[in-house]
Amino acid sequence: MTPTDTTAPAGDNTAFASLPLTAEFLANLDSLGYKAMTTIQAQSLPSVLAGRDLIAQAKTGSGKTAAFGIGILAKLNPAWFAVQALVLCPTRELADQVANELRRLARSTGNVKVLVLTGGSPMRPQIASLEHGAHIVVGTPGRVRDHLGRNTLDLSKVETLVLDEADRMTDMGFYDEIAGIVSACPKRRQTLLFSATYPDDIRRATDSFLADPVEVTVEAQHDNSKIEQLFFEIGFDQRTAAVGKLLGHYKPASAIAFCNTKVQCRELAEDLRAKGFSALALFGELEQRERDEILVLFSNRSCSVLVATDVAARGLDIPNLEAVINVDVSKDTEVHIHRIGRTGRVGEKGLALSLCAPNEKKWVKLIEEYQGSQAEWFDLDSLDGDDYGVDPAPMMTLVISGGKKDKLRPGDLLGALTGDAGLSKEQVGKINVSEFQTYVAIDRRVAYEAFDRLSKNNPLGGDFGAIKGRNFKMRFIEV
Repeated sequence: MTPTDTTAPAGDNTAFASLPLTAEFLANLDSLGYKAMTTIQAQSLPSVLAGRDLIAQAKTGSGKTAAFGIGILAKLNPAWFAVQALVLCPTRELADQVANELRRLARSTGNVKVLVLTGGSPMRPQIASLEHGAHIVVGTPGRVRDHLGRNTLDLSKVETLVLDEADRMTDMGFYDEIAGIVSACPKRRQTLLFSATYPDDIRRATDSFLADPVEVTVEAQHDNSKIEQLFFEIGFDQRTAAVGKLLGHYKPASAIAFCNTKVQCRELAEDLRAKGFSALALFGELEQRERDEILVLFSNRSCSVLVATDVAARGLDIPNLEAVINVDVSKDTEVHIHRIGRTGRVGEKGLALSLCAPNEKKWVKLIEEYQGSQAEWFDLDSLDGDDYGVDPAPMMTLVISGGKKDKLRPGDLLGALTGDAGLSKEQVGKINVSEFQTYVAIDRRVAYEAFDRLSKNNPLGGDFGAIKGRNFKMRFIEV
């Protein structure tokens, strides 16, 4: 999660060197691309480093992970093997992203161990890791509470507690778990609360967690020069066809289409697949394994269109997203801003396309007031997207029935594919190694040929391939 919001308040010193950080830490920040503080970092880090409690309203992609990560690491003692910081996140994906960024930030700090505790993963390896000790724990409320109940996690030495996306954790029904976790932490600690919104009910619910907090609010606005927003008026029964037309006309390499309900998600994804698009549906009630697989396929470019609900998509940080399609106009202006803010990141141009039925125009008016600019309306019928020749996603994902438990590493897979399978490095995409399975993205044009070569070089043949001299079952996931 690299910093994407490079704006800051006029007159503020946005240099990281203005903060009380070591030369080694500053050099590492520079090497990671942190050239100047984002707005949320400039407004919160001085207070965080001074030890103050904090309430910060900021959107995903604003650089908030570094805002609390730098604060945690600045006072961490690597020689003291105890859980000194706890970060609670609403989803497994966000927890993984936060942990990875903390590890990057900690490169200059010494041997800092960051441990992820989330659901959907076996308990036993987590318990074994906790027995070996950790400095920072990043986890979801349910799994952290499970470990507390088993006495496998000790939070009595926590100096910094972070509640990331507090509004979403509350929306997901985690309040009781969070309250129990907070009570297991020392009373004398620093608490940092980050939330996209901070309504009165969450303010009341979290009031007892914080002591005299500093409050920082970063407006959820986007640079119009980076994100092109287009609105299209449609009839009530035109939504599904309109999404296909937009995708056929603009041809984004990757797009998220936001729907209000899971039923709508499923139906739209099925319709898009019937038209030839590589589309998958992401909604809140999927099993963790299904959710993980869908996100792997989308991030490695084996799936071009992710049809998602807001709840399912919160906390995802997907780089190089070319377009966002609002299948419905959101009634909440901040939700609209969060949706479109997923495109046009890290200096890239983005496209936000919103479909609007006549009864939704009042919500567009609210968006105009919030953004202080008029919506740009375009005629859907003027687009040449009906007779689209749909290009399939550029990659295909090969699933190998082996993972970390089998000591498989990305290099092993790359070696097998560029050796026995005869692929070039450019024809192999992302490699995701999980506990029990490995997902490898392969250029669609040569995928089956590579599969056949791996199988022919294996005495078991068929759907088995040889990697590191061992036989693993393999299959492609078709989208």
